[in-house]
Amino acid sequence: MSPVRAGTPYATQASLRSYLPWHDPREATRLLRYALHRQGFTHTYQSNGNGMSVLSVLTEVTVWCKDGSFIWNEDGSPVTHPIDDPVGAAHRIAERYRHPTADGHTLTDSVREHSA
Repeated sequence: MSPVRAGTPYATQASLRSYLPWHDPREATRLLRYALHRQGFTHTYQSNGNGMSVLSVLTEVTVWCKDGSFIWNEDGSPVTHPIDDPVGAAHRIAERYRHPTADGHTLTDSVREHSA
């Protein structure tokens, strides 16, 4: 049994020891959002509730965070990525959705211009 500090309930100490950001969908999605921002996806929207979190990245990309995974669709098929790797998930999303357009801009540049 692990030591418990006087005056602190055991449950509180146990939850502090086991808390990791990716155990909380809100926090994991926030970390994904920051990682995507560094990839150039600067207009995202996050919503949280009922043990899950949703991140709208682009019109065609919505990422759900629930049950220990980030989940999004590519060509109609679900893609999952571990919740403890938000940087890896951001990289996968950027690789898939940041493509050059006919005028030489990237998809994220086009979205940024239309949003400004």
